[in-house]
Amino acid sequence: MNTYQPSPNQRPEDRARDRIDQMLVQAGWVVQDKNKINFNAGLGVAVREYPTEDGRPADYILFVNRKPVGVIEAKREEEGHRLTVHEDQAEYYAKSKLKYINNDLLPFVYESTGIVTRFTDFRDPKPRARPVFWFHRPETLLEWSKEEKSLRTRLQNLPPLDPTGLRDCQIRAIRNLEESFKKNRPRALVQMATGAGKTYMAITFIYRLLKFAGAKRILFLVDTRNLGEQAEQAFMAYVPNDDHRKFTELYSVQRLRSNYIATDSHVVISTIQGSTLFSKARSWTRQLRR
Repeated sequence: MNTYQPSPNQRPEDRARDRIDQMLVQAGWVVQDKNKINFNAGLGVAVREYPTEDGRPADYILFVNRKPVGVIEAKREEEGHRLTVHEDQAEYYAKSKLKYINNDLLPFVYESTGIVTRFTDFRDPKPRARPVFWFHRPETLLEWSKEEKSLRTRLQNLPPLDPTGLRDCQIRAIRNLEESFKKNRPRALVQMATGAGKTYMAITFIYRLLKFAGAKRILFLVDTRNLGEQAEQAFMAYVPNDDHRKFTELYSVQRLRSNYIATDSHVVISTIQGSTLFSKARSWTRQLRR
């Protein structure tokens, strides 16, 4: 949680950079000035005002294991509603040659005011910025850097669905969901009649995301605790067509009973309860940053 309190004498640009510094530190980065670089200080080092070959400094260059992997374009708070206007500027620095380093394109690009932050992964088939809660941790960017393809790229190569044991409505739902994801439309609504097998359809789709797209963690939201228990039982009973083991033998499923989320959980089942939603969402957000 960002608890930064700005000084009344600071310029808006300075306040934004102070907030960004604090966010980076909380995400596990070591923030340094360009004339005091020490790559041994941590896995992830964020260098302020790092120069490019043409002399224009980037606001922040993110180094992981001494290798540049990302850039942050910092803007004052008043620019938060129009951060998309600055995406070209951020992309310019991502494609720039850095001084003293023979670098390729920096794939991980942020625009941030310290309050509003947008992120682009240039490894995606059609890169586009999207809002994020926080900066990713160095460990996350290191893991992504080692992957041959991004998640959105892997979604393009899902194998054909085996329709065995599925109803026509379930087959259509899964195929349409996957088509939506392939077209970089991650928000989708499935409308099915009561008793049509929505949970079974959802688990089949989740299984395909985990196995074939390499998804790391999926949040399964339900209205009530009773539905959460039913969903957990459904995951425990589910056996995929291409494997004789049950879902819970292949992947870890956790039904939330507190704010704790296990680091090895592949599926987290949570209720939407007014009294606990905020605390669970906060815990979920903190875990996602790791």
